[in-house]
Amino acid sequence: MTRDWPARDTSMKRSARYLTILLTLTVGSCAPIDFEYADGAPGRFSDWRGHWVFINYWAEWCAPCRYEIPQLNTFNKELAASGAFVVGVNFDGVDGAGLRALMQRMSIEFPVATKDPRQRFGYEMPAVLPTTVVIDPSGNVAATLVGPQTEASLRAVMGVSAAPT
Repeated sequence: MTRDWPARDTSMKRSARYLTILLTLTVGSCAPIDFEYADGAPGRFSDWRGHWVFINYWAEWCAPCRYEIPQLNTFNKELAASGAFVVGVNFDGVDGAGLRALMQRMSIEFPVATKDPRQRFGYEMPAVLPTTVVIDPSGNVAATLVGPQTEASLRAVMGVSAAPT
């Protein structure tokens, strides 16, 4: 009878070592979740690095907010591939199913964060709606835009000309 247990033992140790390394790499590379989007997707501020982010504060009762939403939807669709996107924040703090229903009623197609990012970026809660806080690709507040925005005004902040017609 041959004894092959030392070979199996070495193989098991090697497998365990590889598993430990894999778990360390996998767990160590996962950035913490900073917030959730209204659809339940995890949100990480680190994912915003290298992108233009337009944080838009809105409310159901705000008529100018309703005016700019179609512009923000179009802007978000057109420039997502270019590294720019809109993230909404409900001024009144509505969340859960109520927030999703409100987004549907108002035809909001861009993602909406369930947690206000103002503490992360060090700015005050807007006093006027709508307000759009612009975060540049370096992660700094580049501008605070008060009042309803258009695709053109958002593109201007980025230094990008209008989309071809």
